[in-house]
Amino acid sequence: MWNLYLKKCAKIAFKRGKLVHSQNLVTDINREIQELEQEKTYKYLGIEESEGIQNQQMKERLKQEYSRRLRMILKSELNARNKITAIGALAVPVLRYSFGIINWRTEEIKKMDRKTRKMLTMYKMHHPKADIDRLYVKRKEGGRGLVQIEAAYKAEIINNVEYLNTNYKEDQFVNIVRSHESTQTNMNSIIKTSAKMTE
Repeated sequence: MWNLYLKKCAKIAFKRGKLVHSQNLVTDINREIQELEQEKTYKYLGIEESEGIQNQQMKERLKQEYSRRLRMILKSELNARNKITAIGALAVPVLRYSFGIINWRTEEIKKMDRKTRKMLTMYKMHHPKADIDRLYVKRKEGGRGLVQIEAAYKAEIINNVEYLNTNYKEDQFVNIVRSHESTQTNMNSIIKTSAKMTE
């Protein structure tokens, strides 16, 4: 049983942030954990990593998975209301999980919103000249209730920063994350990104 799990395992070694080659790890006579090959990645909580997070690869995979799910929902025989609900429940969470981990640019997020509207138009769920804002207003308020990816992105970043700001005194790990975040560049820091959003 354990041999099956060990076949999936790989090891990688870093010294002062640089990838270094080392020998395979021998656990006993019959078992050995191989070193992760050059250009290969490992998955941690669903995110591809090696020396760091593989932002570009992950973005492409997430966009493809979002588009695949969106297309499946729009091809289904659900009514319009249920399709909108399914997009918010099944397609948007694929991207939402990565917000704050992957370095998304606002323009990339807006592009995905445009692509969503374009696909809605292709599947005759949205007229090209219809009001875009109404598409994202809640159904109770007279809108269609579609989850806007840009709004979800902003909400996720702001919520993460609020969590860091309120819990850093009680939790030492949150404090470590908060101090690390403050040293990052503008693009890589959710604290700095959140400050821009709330200006």
